Amino acid sequence: MSMANSLCYASPLSIKTPSKQPPLQRHEACFTRLPFPSLRFTARPSSSSPPSVVAAAISAVEAEPQTKAATPAKALPFRVGHGFDLHRLEPGYPLIIGGINIPHDRGCEAHSDGDVLLHCVVDAILGALGLPDIGQIFPDTDPKWKGAASSVFMKEAVRLMHEAGYELGNLDSTLILQRPKLSPHKEAIRANLCELLGADPSVVNLKAKTHEKVDSLGENRSIAAHTVVLLVRK
Repeated sequence: MSMANSLCYASPLSIKTPSKQPPLQRHEACFTRLPFPSLRFTARPSSSSPPSVVAAAISAVEAEPQTKAATPAKALPFRVGHGFDLHRLEPGYPLIIGGINIPHDRGCEAHSDGDVLLHCVVDAILGALGLPDIGQIFPDTDPKWKGAASSVFMKEAVRLMHEAGYELGNLDSTLILQRPKLSPHKEAIRANLCELLGADPSVVNLKAKTHEKVDSLGENRSIAAHTVVLLVRK
């Protein structure tokens, strides 16, 4: 349906015309109003605004998202990281957990010493710092890490933590293995972990669980660990 109609109004001024024609008098002028949907408006810079002002305004609009960028990681008051690791248990390898050699008929098959707990803690710290995981920083394709003590990885993770301006708030680790029982070794493992972290024992917790004889963990074919760390801004 057409919405066009006429709008008329009396002109308040005389309209000038060439000298050969008499000026038009104040008569009613009529204009046709187009259908509303056909109206189009285009915003254009004012010709009175200097180009430098327009350019500055555009630059300010374009720069606005950058001023709202995420706060740099170092400005955060604390950071949380989670680590996980799992290794196969095979005959003929030592079982090293938290830097302590645990008597057992099987050990972790790995490129380094296969310390599932320290690897897990390293990954938790690196994760809290927003850094690549242990496999990227210490790749198992590099011969220099063959058989390396995992304490080397721990010391590097702790160095990166302090370099970023953080210290350990607290740490909670859970070891999962069916055998051997870790009760006789837990305090030695925790003490060594505290020494490597440079942390008070009150902020380092260690738990051990079986896997109820389910899958490779419960069948004494593998060992796993989870760790959560809280890093606090110095």
